[in-house]
Amino acid sequence: MPDQLYSVDQVATLLGLHVKTVRGYVRDGRLPATRIGKQYRIAREDLEAFTGRPVTAPSGAARTRRHAEVSAVVQIDAISGADVSRLTTLVTASASGRAADQRPLRVETMYDEERASLKIVIVGGLEDCAEMLKTVNLIAEEQS
Repeated sequence: MPDQLYSVDQVATLLGLHVKTVRGYVRDGRLPATRIGKQYRIAREDLEAFTGRPVTAPSGAARTRRHAEVSAVVQIDAISGADVSRLTTLVTASASGRAADQRPLRVETMYDEERASLKIVIVGGLEDCAEMLKTVNLIAEEQS
């Protein structure tokens, strides 16, 4: 179908990118799109030119599959710089060492040296975040 249009969400799913990344490509002009109302639509031909390969649309079941996502903030007080280094290395390695077919799991860490306080922000699917929280808990308990 030559006139097929994709939403930004659909393009993000097809390319395995975050929606904000795709919107950035559109706003920068790297990915041509047409604005319809408040939403962008990307033509199949433009998407294929952008990726350099044919686009295969996900099956109907994949497009309508519900996905729940969670955001969690973990704060660990009275933690040394050395323990922060070890904990953040383990957590970020665990998040980045995921298979390509898995949904992304994003982890950000912030350490306030004056207060000896570490914050870990985890964003991803429910099960993935639950597993990451278990990992953080095990490591934090081990260090206390």
